[in-house]
Amino acid sequence: MVVMTPTQAHIQLGEIEIAVTFKAIKNIRLAVHPPDGHVTLAAPFNARLEAVRAFAISKLGWIRRHQERFAEQARETPQFITRESHHVWGKRYLLNVVERDRPASVMIDHRQVTLCVRPGTDMVKRDAIFQAWQRSLLREVVPPMIACWEVRLGVQVKGYFLQRMKTKWGSCNVRHGRIRLNTELVKKPKDLLEYVIVHEMVHLLEPSHNARFKSLLDQHYPHWRQARAELNALPLAS
Repeated sequence: MVVMTPTQAHIQLGEIEIAVTFKAIKNIRLAVHPPDGHVTLAAPFNARLEAVRAFAISKLGWIRRHQERFAEQARETPQFITRESHHVWGKRYLLNVVERDRPASVMIDHRQVTLCVRPGTDMVKRDAIFQAWQRSLLREVVPPMIACWEVRLGVQVKGYFLQRMKTKWGSCNVRHGRIRLNTELVKKPKDLLEYVIVHEMVHLLEPSHNARFKSLLDQHYPHWRQARAELNALPLAS
């Protein structure tokens, strides 16, 4: 089945739905996106829909392999119990939970993260305590990175926000000069956090993901494609 507008179409191949966009490009571009494995296809304006559909059918095996990889990709399902694995700045730590009758705290050393909570603290409260600590780590690192790249890009970030997001690593409100960062980035290597910050700040120069945007990234952050691929290949939050 095919549903079509002048510049967009949706192709249904069994259980797989493909969002098609017609653009001023020369070749068909097919992509499967994390974390849910949704499929997009960009085609030249003059491409016949029958040819686009035939191309998509020829790539069904490739699409399914990528969707299976995302489906099987490791997901962190924290219960906040002792000996559980947690990642901080790309490094794996074991969690040590200590119950004691004093204010909650989180400490980290070279081998483990220690979560101190009052006796009887449930998982929801432990999660909230842990998230607050993760946000504090981000607040130590993000402002210096933004300040550095403001000078290099010649832009000004009027504010940043930390938010737990399911499908995006970051976003940019160009009109108000603000960026939003996924709190899950605290689990990734710092250079990948930097890539996301740069990506969103470049939107202050070019709002869309067009050729100029990619050219600016190439100029200021030449390894952005590798960083993007590495970021999308790392474990996802459940």
